Amino acid sequence: MRFTKAVFILLTLVLLIGCGGSKKTVTLTPGPTKETMENIPKWYMEPPTDPNFIFATGTATSRDMQLARDKAADQARMGIAKTIETKFNGLSKRFQEEVGTGEDAQYLDMFTQATKAVVSTVLSGTTIDKADMKPEAGVFRAYVLMKMPIGASSDALLNRIKQQEQLYTRFRATQVFDELNEESEKFQQWKDGEGTQP
Repeated sequence: MRFTKAVFILLTLVLLIGCGGSKKTVTLTPGPTKETMENIPKWYMEPPTDPNFIFATGTATSRDMQLARDKAADQARMGIAKTIETKFNGLSKRFQEEVGTGEDAQYLDMFTQATKAVVSTVLSGTTIDKADMKPEAGVFRAYVLMKMPIGASSDALLNRIKQQEQLYTRFRATQVFDELNEESEKFQQWKDGEGTQP
């Protein structure tokens, strides 16, 4: 009986040790390490400047190499879009209160600030100028340098202005027509004796 009990306990321990082995988990956001910092391409930290191009960088990680590159490219395009057009909304709140008197007084001060950036623009002619891929803690880290010719940006902006001018002209034409129609109705009512003289 004791032998059976001892064998049962021994088998249970063997199973627990065998099944309880450490399983390595891979995080898609590995923390910074010395190796990671040394692997950052110089052009990522100091993007080139050129009067004919807008440059932006992006980095991303993924267990899939292509997905890491695509995510980094999207991030770089977002950087270019922010350079071209960004709308910011900001909100700041401050609350101050002093309660009590003398040495028992308590002063409370609370400050809250929130900022929202909205980017909505059409990018034309963006291309990947440089790309680099590094292994990092079980995932791929992609670095991308994106560029866009300023001429393409100017053309897109000019087209957007033209579209807005056309929309505004149509709006004004509709507004003037409505005003003319309203005046015509007033005149007809006055002519029929139902309204006041225009």
